[in-house]
Amino acid sequence: MSTLLWVVAPYVALTVFVLGHIWRYRYDKFGWTTRSSQMYESRLLRIGSPLFHFGILVVALGHVGGLVIPKSWTEAMGVSEELYHLSAVVLGTIAGIATVGGLAILIYRRRTVGPVFSATTRNDKLMYAVLALTIALGLAATVLANIVGGGYDYRNTVSPWFRSIFYFQPDPALMAGAPLLFQLHALSALVLFTIWPFTRLVHMLTAPVGYLTRPYIVYRSRDEARPAARRGWEPSR
Repeated sequence: MSTLLWVVAPYVALTVFVLGHIWRYRYDKFGWTTRSSQMYESRLLRIGSPLFHFGILVVALGHVGGLVIPKSWTEAMGVSEELYHLSAVVLGTIAGIATVGGLAILIYRRRTVGPVFSATTRNDKLMYAVLALTIALGLAATVLANIVGGGYDYRNTVSPWFRSIFYFQPDPALMAGAPLLFQLHALSALVLFTIWPFTRLVHMLTAPVGYLTRPYIVYRSRDEARPAARRGWEPSR
């Protein structure tokens, strides 16, 4: 079971994540969109969307720093374990609360605003459920292990396991010894990455680079002077 969860499942998720995006871009390029619902409602969207996106950005950067950068590197740069732990817990908790709050507003908006709810697909509902579960488990692990509990240094277990996957030398024993909440958070993240290519989350991997080089779009008023129409071809009023 340990090998299945912490060796097989990560490689299955990564494979589906990569090949799924290639397939989606090749065969569903016009579906590569957020399917924006701003035209239906904008008041709640103006509050929930920035709160969620800025929060999730900080959370993502924190995960990159905690999982990708080895503990020895931060210590070599003069960052003590106490300082790293304090900054990670404080920023992680604030960003997590902002992300959860923003997501709650977006889900509330999607459920209570009629046109937005009508435009919500089953795919969207599954994506929101898995995303909310992953974020909630991550926030719970941070709060319960480091604030309520006595603290847990995931850079001795979760981080080496994460990097070992990309070294093609996965060590399932590292995750087997991690607390249950960290294990559940990792598993829910694997599920999220597996369904990612087939949801609206693909827009997070898109950058509007073409906007930098495309020509300007010229708009002209309908009221501008137009050449006189020939007799019999006057525009109807």
